Amino acid sequence: MFKKILLSLFVLIIAVGVYLKFGNLPEPLPADSQSSQWLERGIYDVTYFDVELVDDTRPTQKNGDFEGSNERRLETRIWYPEGLVGAAPLLIYSHGFMSSRTGGSYLAEHFASHGYIVAAMDYPLTNMQAPGGPLVKDVVNQPADISFLIDQFVSWDADPSHQFYDQIDERRIGVMGLSLGGMTSTLAAFHPREADLRISAAVSIAGPVFVFGPAFYGHRDIPFMMIASPIDAMIDYKTNAATILPNVKGAILVTMDKASHTGFAAPGRYLRWLDNADLLGCSMVTRGLEKTADESWASALGGPEEGILPVLQSDLCTMDPLPPAMNPIRQQWLTTLAVFSFFESQFALSELHRQEARDYLISTYPKEISEVSVDYAPK
Repeated sequence: MFKKILLSLFVLIIAVGVYLKFGNLPEPLPADSQSSQWLERGIYDVTYFDVELVDDTRPTQKNGDFEGSNERRLETRIWYPEGLVGAAPLLIYSHGFMSSRTGGSYLAEHFASHGYIVAAMDYPLTNMQAPGGPLVKDVVNQPADISFLIDQFVSWDADPSHQFYDQIDERRIGVMGLSLGGMTSTLAAFHPREADLRISAAVSIAGPVFVFGPAFYGHRDIPFMMIASPIDAMIDYKTNAATILPNVKGAILVTMDKASHTGFAAPGRYLRWLDNADLLGCSMVTRGLEKTADESWASALGGPEEGILPVLQSDLCTMDPLPPAMNPIRQQWLTTLAVFSFFESQFALSELHRQEARDYLISTYPKEISEVSVDYAPK
């Protein structure tokens, strides 16, 4: 009898696993579309490893019952293409508040299959398992974490004993991130004092930019793309994404209708049975922000002379009711298409391929995908 119960439980677990993986999948993109071709995996098999990197030149602040530290420990995952010959572009992905280094795994795997090296860190105090609880204001320290990680890759590139020896193309380094990670990427790319000049292209996925005025972006002229949704329950479209085209020369704005904020993160795929994945995402994030709800930390980024605006963020998660959102798996497909074609338009070795990628992103992508529109600012 006991064996039968165990067998039944085992079968049930397998059935649930299969349903979670294969149930409620969206319709595939039309096989004859360019979008379907851009979504195909590349020629490389992808592997990854985790490594703990320690920056002993900068501290981690005290946080709740965490006493702080005189260093910043960065649990890092690196995805790379097997059998790569020659130098590859390097992309740094930054996770959102209360997320982790695997939050952009679907992007990392796609890029690595096409010959990119992709890395993502658990930021010390904004990841889900942060000591003392996630602390949003530590975002001010995260751009320097990106610079530290780039330093590691540059040193590995010069080390004949390292697996990445002579495989990092320092002319092709990009950053991308979701939500607070999008803000981190924007800071690392543009901040008047803290920007890393080795970064030559950046993407923010639903990242807050409400505190960045035109002067913030005026110190650098690099390709920048924002992906955002008008129904995002956490990051208000009008005070964030809608400011990009007026403020950033040459920027691209991808507006994705019916996209939830939570659906941009890799775990969002498991919430595809909800009408809107932000139902759960809002519940988690609002609880995580409670301890800093009354704190103002934007001034730690700089002052008005650096384009940092003294404005308050709109309240999060006030949409009631939440509108229906698209299937998060489809949302992640569409995000992959935009981000991949953007970086290919900058980093592909062939000028012809770079132009094909830009033509797809600007013209074909919004024609083939009904949920998206693509606009861009003049240079």
